[in-house]
Amino acid sequence: MEWHKDSYMISDDSNLIDLESVAQLLSSTSWASNRTKETIIKSIHNSITFGLYEGDKQIGFARVITDKAVFSWILDVVIDENYRRKGLGYWLMECIIKHPEIKHTKFALATLDAHDFYKKFQFVDNQFLTRNSVNL
Repeated sequence: MEWHKDSYMISDDSNLIDLESVAQLLSSTSWASNRTKETIIKSIHNSITFGLYEGDKQIGFARVITDKAVFSWILDVVIDENYRRKGLGYWLMECIIKHPEIKHTKFALATLDAHDFYKKFQFVDNQFLTRNSVNL
């Protein structure tokens, strides 16, 4: 799917993803700054991805891990710092939440610093349990 607004486009077509741009965007975050390109590629292939573009330039990214029936986890929402405060992050989240393949699922996300932003989408503060991989 594609959504258009002014000179911007959001697409869920993973073939449009510019790996170099996504790696750069993620490297500027607190949660994904150490991810390898191999890990980023694998995460893209195993998610619904959302690219935000101005013309041919990728300026934003997000992905969703989902079973498309019950549950969707929103991850890696990031906008190029030169394009922030223009409503693009809000628009990106709207497109994700309204995506026809997942709009009926329960959404979750985890964030350390963007609670006020996500409250606009009815996300509430939750604690998520995490575990490191272990051999059982």
